[in-house]
Amino acid sequence: MESSPPLPLANGEPMYGGYSRFEIELEFVQSLANPYYLNHLASQKLLSQPSFIAYLAYLQYWTKPPYLKYLTYPGPTLKHLELLQQERFRQDIMSPDLVQRLVEDEMKAAVEWHKE
Repeated sequence: MESSPPLPLANGEPMYGGYSRFEIELEFVQSLANPYYLNHLASQKLLSQPSFIAYLAYLQYWTKPPYLKYLTYPGPTLKHLELLQQERFRQDIMSPDLVQRLVEDEMKAAVEWHKE
């Protein structure tokens, strides 16, 4: 049975530790913008678990309205969510060199964005 995305802050939504499913998934998907966190997930072997890979596929709903507007850093968040769909990237993110390159790319993108 496939789970559907949560409604953004719907009234009557069940709470988990005081947070809605929407809030929990928003915080998690935004954490994917951090290359060091991606490396941590890989080091914990989560990126090789079929159930976790399926969860990453499920999170693709964040790429579409109305969910997209809730992302604080949509560029790196969506870029990494897309890359995480690829088995090769899930393996390669273990490399400190790749992590550093992603960090540098994001810093360059932020500088360029502020120039405009």
